[in-house]
Order: sequence, then C-alpha cells, then structure tokens
Amino acid sequence: MTSSASDDSAGTALPFDRAEYGARLARTRSAMEAAGLDTLLVSDPSNMAWLTGYDGWSFYTHQAVIVPGDGDPVWWGRAMDARGARRTVWMDDDAIVGYEDHYVQNPDHHPMEALCGLLAERGLARGRIGVEMDNYYYSAKAHQTLAGRLDGCDLVDAEGLVNWRRAVKSPAELAFMRRAARIVQTMHGMIAEIAEPGLAKHLLVAEIMKAGTLGADGHWGDYPAIMPLTPSGMDATAPHLTWDDRPMRAGEATFFEIAGVYRRYHCPQSRTLFLGTPPQRYRDAERAVLLAVDAGIAAAEPGRTCGDMADAFFDTLEAQGFSKESRAGYSIGLSYPPDWGERTMSIRRGDPTVLQPGMTLHFMPALWLDDGGLEITEPIVITETGAQCLTQTPRGLVVK
Repeated sequence: MTSSASDDSAGTALPFDRAEYGARLARTRSAMEAAGLDTLLVSDPSNMAWLTGYDGWSFYTHQAVIVPGDGDPVWWGRAMDARGARRTVWMDDDAIVGYEDHYVQNPDHHPMEALCGLLAERGLARGRIGVEMDNYYYSAKAHQTLAGRLDGCDLVDAEGLVNWRRAVKSPAELAFMRRAARIVQTMHGMIAEIAEPGLAKHLLVAEIMKAGTLGADGHWGDYPAIMPLTPSGMDATAPHLTWDDRPMRAGEATFFEIAGVYRRYHCPQSRTLFLGTPPQRYRDAERAVLLAVDAGIAAAEPGRTCGDMADAFFDTLEAQGFSKESRAGYSIGLSYPPDWGERTMSIRRGDPTVLQPGMTLHFMPALWLDDGGLEITEPIVITETGAQCLTQTPRGLVVK
C-alpha cells in the first residue's frame, strides 16, 4: 500500500536548525491539546514546510504532514515526491511515506484511501483527527473519502491551527523576511528605472521576474506565490489583473503589486507609476493614502489590535474624502501559491488580534478609482516599540 523513500543521497541543507523546528512542533502540539485533537493532518503546503522543511512543487496532488500526539511528524505524499521530501525535511526516512501512482488523478481511487491505511498502520486511526477544512488543497472528495473510511474517528475542523502558530516570527524568520524585503526594494527600483511609454508590458514583467530571481545583496530570489500584478489605465480599476503585450502609454497609471521572496518567505509591496503629469485626482488620492498610512503605522503598537490600526487608517482616509471597502492588510510570511497571505489576521475594523513583536503584515491601503488604481503599500514588522517598515522603498506616487 505504501512505499518509503529509498534515495540514499544526502539531503539539502535545512533553512532552519532542528531546535527551531522543534519549537514549532511544540507550539502546534500545545494548540492540538487545547483543541482536544489526537492527530492533526496538515495539507496546506506552507504549514507543511513550516513544520518539516518540505519544499517541492507537488501540491497539485494530495499530500500532508501527519502530526501525532508524540513522536516525529510524518510526511505523506506521492511516491515520486518522497525523494524530494528526503532531501528537504528534517525527519528520518521512516517518517517519509509515499503512495502508489495509481491513486493519482484516478476516478476509481483516491489518495486518501492510502492515507487511511497509513493512519491505521501507525495506530492513529482513532479519536479526534484535525483537518484543514477551508484549505485550498483539501478537497471535498478528500474529506468525503476520509470520513467514509475512518470509522469511529471524529474529523474536526482545524483550519488555521498551524497558521496562527506562525504569526509571530522567530529572529531567523525575520532575517529571511528582511532579505526578501531587499529583493522587492530592488525590483521596484528597476521598474522605476526602465519603465517608459512604448515598452511592452510583458517585456517589463520579464525584467521584474528576472530581478526577483536574481535577488539582492548576494541572496537569491525564490518564486512568488502570486505572479506580478501590473495593470495599467482602466485595467487598474480592478485589483488582480496581471499583464499582456500592450505597450505602456503616457498619461496612464500602472500599479505594480509584487513580492520579493527568499526561501519561501514573502515580502510583498506595491507602488504606482504614472507616465506623464498625474491628474489632480491622483495627487489628492496620494496625499490621502500617505496620511492614512502614517496614521495606521503610528497605531501599530504592541498591545493594540489590528482593528485599532484599521480605525486609524480608515478614519484618516475618510477625513480626506476617500473611502475603501476592502481590508487594508493581512499577515505575511512563508507561503506557496496561490496566496502570499497567512490567512489569519486582517487590518480591518473590529479585528481583535492583538499585535505582538515579531508579527509581519502587508499594510495594503490600495484605492481603486473610477479611472485607475493607486497602490502604495508597506510590509511592516511589529517591534517592541511599534511598527517598522521592512523596506526603504520611497513612499509615494512614482512619476516619470
């Protein structure tokens, strides 16, 4: 039914030391105990990597990390990806288990059948088992299969359990975030230098992705969880459009929502470029956003809440005659496609999350106007004394 990893070659260097992974596992088990869970099935690839170090583009097939009440976690996935697990996780070979390929995209079988067999073999097919119900990678069919085969078990929604353990970054994680910040700062500098009327958008995006991969300060760049969002003109009235081959034009604004990434740690940041003389409406919006950003950052002190930060931002923005319906930010850190957010706290009115030193957020006060968009955003870290911007990218509308 299952096959263990058999590659005898040495694995790659772990991003963090074993003590860091041990602390993460301990925090997760503490949360499991509080939730009354006997076992946790982690299918979010970001959570899998955070707990074990696993790093591979294998999340299009079913995979998981099994966290029992004691002992090492178990990586479980497609057999051909078990070799990648051996090269990237901190656990020994007996904690790496692959399932046979006939389970892959086979309408007559499902990989969760193999997972049920593995849980039974290891004495874990019992009690309360937590699953990430609202995760991108945990399908309705996966849940149906587990529920139908784990007789006597209680499948419990554990969505966010690991995500919230990731909210406060360790010093080693913050070092990675700062490397990612230098990469995105370099990317924005390149955009400001080479963007011009007549330059085809896809050629500019190619340079953005090249700069992100080359990295900064001697540190290489990883791939982003979200592709560059680079709409111009009326396309920029929408928040999540990418690019095409049309040339950039004078008299148009383009926002660039991009991220620097180092070893899966993301530092997203947006800036807006206007080619030509910006209309007064853009200048008014810029002034309102900058004042509101200053107010939000000033309110981002340890002990205060995400809601307090949002109130300061939205109250200032509305006093300047502008409004924003969506949230103004979210937690960031280690991520895989399709999202670089951690899916926990939000900078929105009423969010009760207490800000703590070590939390990292994308303060994302974007405005989408009737004739374009304005994105001037800041990745921040909460320190003992307040919020600190992770980059030194000049804040404001970029005019060229």
